[in-house]
Amino acid sequence: MPKRYDYFDHKADVGIIGIGTTLPEAFEQAAKAMFNLMYDAEKVKPLEEIQIECEADSSEELFVEWLNALLAQANIHELALGKFQVKQIEGFQLIGCAKGEALDPQRHNVKTEVKAATYSMLKVEKKGEKYIAQCVVDV
Repeated sequence: MPKRYDYFDHKADVGIIGIGTTLPEAFEQAAKAMFNLMYDAEKVKPLEEIQIECEADSSEELFVEWLNALLAQANIHELALGKFQVKQIEGFQLIGCAKGEALDPQRHNVKTEVKAATYSMLKVEKKGEKYIAQCVVDV
């Protein structure tokens, strides 16, 4: 599958963009982009699964909640996450999961720490046949 996430320049932090044919896919690709900033997410083995449920007042807020819930669970469980699935978005409620393994700084080639997803340059929209989900992450 071709890479369907990207980055954009920001003065102090990093902007991430998830692109998908569906809104859930755009959220998943943005999560992959965010975790790939921290380490090589493609090398992470899907040995453990964590469940994510979040809700918000808008699609944009839900996107930030999703990313921050993933970061929180990765930190709590000391996991490197590499596979992401949004199982359902109903209204502004999301049910999903992520898979990964115990974080090994050397094997996972740790690059930088992402502290949080922010509301800066936040956008969730449909452009033509694609959904775009983007924000700046605090590194």
